[in-house]
Amino acid sequence: MQIPAERLDQIAHRFAELEARMASGTLEGEAFVQASRDYAELEPVAKVAADVKSMREEIAGLEEMLGDPEMKAMAEEELAEIRAKLPEAERKLAIAMLPKDSADSKPAMLEIRAGTGGDEAALFAGDLYRMYERFAAEQGWRVEPVSMNASEVGGFKEIVANVTGTGVFAKMKFESGVHRVQRVPVTESGGRIHTSAATVAVLPEPDEVDVEIEDKDLKIDIYRASGAGGQHVNTTDSAVRITHLPTGIVVQQQDERSQHKNKAKAMQVLRTRVYDHLREQSQGEEAAARKAMVGSGDRSERIRTYNFPQGRVTDHRIGLTLHKLDEVLAGPGLGELVDALIAEDEAKRLAAMTE
Repeated sequence: MQIPAERLDQIAHRFAELEARMASGTLEGEAFVQASRDYAELEPVAKVAADVKSMREEIAGLEEMLGDPEMKAMAEEELAEIRAKLPEAERKLAIAMLPKDSADSKPAMLEIRAGTGGDEAALFAGDLYRMYERFAAEQGWRVEPVSMNASEVGGFKEIVANVTGTGVFAKMKFESGVHRVQRVPVTESGGRIHTSAATVAVLPEPDEVDVEIEDKDLKIDIYRASGAGGQHVNTTDSAVRITHLPTGIVVQQQDERSQHKNKAKAMQVLRTRVYDHLREQSQGEEAAARKAMVGSGDRSERIRTYNFPQGRVTDHRIGLTLHKLDEVLAGPGLGELVDALIAEDEAKRLAAMTE
């Protein structure tokens, strides 16, 4: 897919304008924030565009040298080298220019819930959470639990965490779905392999301006917390349930001793779920564009199997199997799966644009 020379000039001109504005020292407040975002988004595109333009100019110059008998041999050698590199550079530029998901740069809310499999599913949910924690640490991200419902045998029946950092949602968005595990549970005396599952949801976390929630749209119930949680349980009305009336989304929070802290955390989760609901509606109107994606993000879709006896992990959406189960669960190996999913998504979207 060859990008016209005029488009390369437009990219270079726009980037130069942004650089000048950022260096002027005249931007303040929201104008500076917006310019910084535009600059960060355009910089990688401008770099690849400059590489492509430079290669094309070199080719043009070398082609002129072919008429000189003394320079012809050298020019032919260099031409062959640059012409071999140009298609990959053109492809990188086309990928860099693909429309971006507006949520890609946002932090994310990570929700993991034990599915079928009882105690073993809860243990697996704990394994997945630790895998994401380690992966996040490698990326320089921060993971902060928002709420959790621990299992008596270990692991979690449910855990919700906030993941902040650069490009969190862009890298994590394909993790949403059903994760299946095949292994011998520690409680299994006969050595039989069991299959359990946990569901993962990765939701982009909005800025305050991305979604407006009015007080009149909320129904807030305060009640006494129950279950594990310390001496305050069943002695204070600290638990909070918030219902967003327009969408019917309900969020409950009881982890904190303070009613105000529970309400603040519940609102954080509610805002994220309402934003995700609005995004799903918007994407529903753009169904044709979504067909190019690796996965729909549907949380009922089985996306990956972790097979302990064979030490392998298989991502069913792209048919990729890695015989590095320990490395994936430890964090580093997950990066290989994430990169493969992103590359496949980019290739499919690029193919869709050139059809």
